[in-house]
Amino acid sequence: MLDLNDLRGAIRREGGISRRLFLGYSAALAGLPFLADRARGAQVIRSYANYPFSLGVASGDPDHTGVVLWTRLAPSPLDPDGGMDPVPVEVQWEVAEDEGMSRIVQKGVATATPLLGHSVHVEVNGLQPGRWYWYRFRTGDAESPVARTRTLPAPDAMPEQLRFGVASCQHYETGLYTAYEQMAKDELDLVFHLGDYIYEYAGQDNRVRKHAAPKLTNVTDYRIRHAQYRTDPLLQAMHARCPWFVTWDDHEVENNYAAEISEGNMDPAVFLIHRANAYQAYYENMPLRRQSIPRGPDMQLFRKASFGRLGEFLILDTRQYRSDQPNGDRHSDLNAAALDPKQSLLGARQRAWLEDALRGSHATWNVLAQQVMMGMVDRTAGEAKEYSMDQWPGYAHERMQLVQFMADHKVSNPVVLTGDIHSNWVNDLRVDDRKPEMPIIATEFVGTSISSGGNGTDRPRNHDALLAENPCLRFHNAQRGYMRCTLTPSTWRTDYMVVDFVDRPGGTVSTRASFVVEAGQPGALTA
Repeated sequence: MLDLNDLRGAIRREGGISRRLFLGYSAALAGLPFLADRARGAQVIRSYANYPFSLGVASGDPDHTGVVLWTRLAPSPLDPDGGMDPVPVEVQWEVAEDEGMSRIVQKGVATATPLLGHSVHVEVNGLQPGRWYWYRFRTGDAESPVARTRTLPAPDAMPEQLRFGVASCQHYETGLYTAYEQMAKDELDLVFHLGDYIYEYAGQDNRVRKHAAPKLTNVTDYRIRHAQYRTDPLLQAMHARCPWFVTWDDHEVENNYAAEISEGNMDPAVFLIHRANAYQAYYENMPLRRQSIPRGPDMQLFRKASFGRLGEFLILDTRQYRSDQPNGDRHSDLNAAALDPKQSLLGARQRAWLEDALRGSHATWNVLAQQVMMGMVDRTAGEAKEYSMDQWPGYAHERMQLVQFMADHKVSNPVVLTGDIHSNWVNDLRVDDRKPEMPIIATEFVGTSISSGGNGTDRPRNHDALLAENPCLRFHNAQRGYMRCTLTPSTWRTDYMVVDFVDRPGGTVSTRASFVVEAGQPGALTA
């Protein structure tokens, strides 16, 4: 059996990575999930020296009849093997209609295999639409916490309300996860996590907390990093409150990577091996469906979810398929490189899927849950123009075509949800945001980080200049926190929930600002 770390020895023996070696490696790795499926002789462990559910439990990717239940056995979470022997292990699971787990509606046995880091992904089907359930796992003498999950409403239902949270960017070293403590009290239906669930950097001293393991490159170190983040009790508690939809940005692999191109310009074939390690560990540690099992350096992550006819959620992947950032990834004007029609953030297949989904949607609200800011925000005052090339302005032609598509096809109430930049923004989106005379087509709500960047500040130094320079920009703030969104058939409300400090315990969460979009009237209004 191929171990991901064995590849380094093979590269040394061949004096580099050849196409033959890379293709052979990818083919072998692609078979790992199927080998896991056929695992035989799973052991029934009678007892554990340490609690095996140290990483908690989670649920995700619900539809109207089912949901994914997740856990990962790790009695010693920061050990290279998580404290598990290299054998498959039986794990029992139960789903009940009540928190006391007295009315069991489904149960079964899953296999936690070492091939997938002793993770468990149970796809439960046959549940009732639009209702809450509770679940737990058992292995040997150990029982997981009881957690809550839910199914989505029936496809033809029109719910009265949906409440969900939006989170991103939770650098373990630079702050505590105080925001999740309040989020767990908000009684949300869902959470959307828009990326940077982990950070790949080596640990640094004199920070709030310190990363275990060096800068991440191999699957073992990625597993340890995910495990370290997952040990946070506030993160665990929020995962236990409701199902999550997750997608990645860059730091789950490497800062600002683009498809097979790394920030450090390593050989693309070598970087794809690096990416395969990261993708495998990401799947192992997230409540994702079987369709997202990685095949080497490729992983299907873009997908959609329908909350009845109230909201259609299109969850995007803006890293795996993108062209390299233009202009050396430096802030610049929207020059020929940024406006090149060949530049793509989505890739052809994902863009075609997105347009088909928008064209066929009958939902009141059509939501793009994605990573990088779509608003074309000029970052400098005066005649000079500076736009972020890592965000949608670096792919301005595709971005303007997408907004024009929404206008041409009269997409109902498009809203964009964004993470990435550790600050809060509200943007009114036009086909070309540089032209305020054009009609508003959609609204973008950009959420700040959970902890990345430390305490942050209420009004950044360039706050007034940014608002004056950009007619699309309605609000800007750089504290830590999350977005809380409430949808009804007639209104969308986003509350910007901020934390006064994250560098020590005791931070307080408050509502910094609220904005409303009225159905049929694009553009954000102050609540």
